[in-house]
Amino acid sequence: MQETVQLTGSPQKPKVRFQFIDFARGLVMIIMAWDHASGFWMETHGGIEGIFAFRNESLDLAHTLARFISHYCAPTFVFLSGVSLAFSVKGRLNRGESQNSITLHIIKRGLILLGFEALFVSPAFELPSLYFGVIAAIGVSLIIMSVGRRLPPTVIFGSSLLIILNQQWVDLGFIPNDPAWGHYLRRIIAEPGFTRPPYFALYPVIPWIGVLGLGWVFGTYLNNYDKGRLSELTLPIAGIGLTSIGMSIVVRFMNGYGNLVSRWSDNILDWLYISKYPPSIVFLLWGLGGMCLFFVAGILLQERNISDKNIVGTVHTFGRTPLFFYITHLWLYRFRLPGAPLPFHLSMAQSLGVWAAGLGVLWLLCSRYETLKQNHPRFLQYI
Repeated sequence: MQETVQLTGSPQKPKVRFQFIDFARGLVMIIMAWDHASGFWMETHGGIEGIFAFRNESLDLAHTLARFISHYCAPTFVFLSGVSLAFSVKGRLNRGESQNSITLHIIKRGLILLGFEALFVSPAFELPSLYFGVIAAIGVSLIIMSVGRRLPPTVIFGSSLLIILNQQWVDLGFIPNDPAWGHYLRRIIAEPGFTRPPYFALYPVIPWIGVLGLGWVFGTYLNNYDKGRLSELTLPIAGIGLTSIGMSIVVRFMNGYGNLVSRWSDNILDWLYISKYPPSIVFLLWGLGGMCLFFVAGILLQERNISDKNIVGTVHTFGRTPLFFYITHLWLYRFRLPGAPLPFHLSMAQSLGVWAAGLGVLWLLCSRYETLKQNHPRFLQYI
C-alpha cells in the first residue's frame, strides 16, 4: 500500500510521503532478508520460539543474536500495515471514493494476500498451502479492519491494547479441537502450532490484529499531522521506544505475566529466548520499541534531506515495495525449486555474503518494479 498523504483535503495539492515510514519498513525488511537467507543456508539457525518451550541447545551466542535481531521485523511489518491502511483510506477519501468502495477494496486486498500466502510464500518455506503465516495474518486483519476502521480511533486503540495485553488468557476451549475445521480455526485465532498437517499456523490473528490496529491509529494521527513539524515527533517517539524497550526488560526479569516462555536461568541465552509464536508481550514491547527508534532515525534523515541516491535511498526503495520485496526475496535466497534438497550448508560468514549480494539484486528488481508500478498503478495496485 502507498504511504502517501495529502497536506490538505484538496485533490489539487501535491502529495508528500512520510519517508521515515519507508525507512523503518525498509530497514526491517533488510534484517528479515538476513533471517531468511541464514535460515535457508545455515545448518544452525534459531526459530520456532514459543512453539517449542525450550531453546535450541546447539545455538551459541552468535547464532542466537543472529536470530534475535530479526525480532524487530514482524511487529514493525504488521504495525506499518496498519499505518499504510490509514494512509490508503485517507487518500481514497480525498479522491472522492465512497466508504463502500473503500471497504470492498480492502477486502480484495486481504483476499489477495491470502492467495499470495498459499501460492508463493508457503511453497518457499516447504509448507502446506494452508499454512497461516504473517501475510495471511495481515490479510485477515485487513478484512476485519475493512469494517472495524469505521470505529473511533480511541476505540480501536483501546481494543488493540486489550487484545495484546490479554492474549495469554484467551480460552478457545469452546471450539472443538478434534475436527479439522476446529483445530485449524483455533490455530488461526490464537493457538499457533505444527501438530496436525496441513493445518499449520505461526501468526494467529490474536494478537497480531491488535498490533495492526495500533498502526492504524498512528497512521490516522499522521494523516492530520503537519509534515513541517515532523521534527517535533522525535522526542515523543524516542521516549515511547526507550520506555517500551525498558518495559520489555522488566517484564522479562519478572518472568511471569507477559512471558509465554519462562526464563529458566540468568544465562543470556535464556533471556533472549522469548516467545514469537504467538508473540508474547515482552516480544512485542522489544520489537515495537526498536521500531520507534527506527522511526527516529528515519525522521532525522528526512529532516536533513538525505538523498535517495545513496544507501538510504536503497532502504527507502525497499520500504516502498514491501510485498514485492517479500515474495521476491524468499525465492531469491532459497535459490532452488520446492522439494529440491539443500546441496550444502554455508557458514555464518558465507551466509552474510549471500545476504549482501542478494540485497544488491533485490535493489535492482525493486527499483524496476517501482517504475513499472508508477507506469501501471491500476494494474499493480494490490502488489
